[in-house]
Amino acid sequence: MAKKPVHVSETPATAWLRRQGVAYTEHAYDYVDHGGTAESARQLGVDEHAVVKTLVMQDERARPLLVLMHGDRQVSTKGLARAIGCKGVEPCSPDAAQRHSGYQVGGTSPFGFKREAVPVYVQASVLGLPRIFINGGRRGFLVGIEPAVLTGALGAQPVDCALSV
Repeated sequence: MAKKPVHVSETPATAWLRRQGVAYTEHAYDYVDHGGTAESARQLGVDEHAVVKTLVMQDERARPLLVLMHGDRQVSTKGLARAIGCKGVEPCSPDAAQRHSGYQVGGTSPFGFKREAVPVYVQASVLGLPRIFINGGRRGFLVGIEPAVLTGALGAQPVDCALSV
């Protein structure tokens, strides 16, 4: 028997999507610590490649940036640094990620981000998918959107920095 869809109360991410006029679907699941995109994809019955993780990183001067990556891939930090013209890029600590984003780690969305002026980069191959699932602003909650939203409304810049897991 299929689970009944659960409506999730509004988050800064869904409020942002509504303000931008972006159509989205809500997908709630039971959050599991350290379950990551494999767990959300399993529970929702979707391909992990279409689940896009939001990673808060920083450049060599500790300036934050976001990277949107396939759930079943990792970011080549050297490749990303080359692509965006930095000397180096590394993941932020969980505390710094939460401070920059305003979201709890595990519930970070690129939409409604606390610091609006943070550059956003998206793995170029994400844009070729028919639909993606990305965090909706809290743990255990993804939104389904058209990938074009990332470069259109969000202004993400395509890069090629994926590594197979």
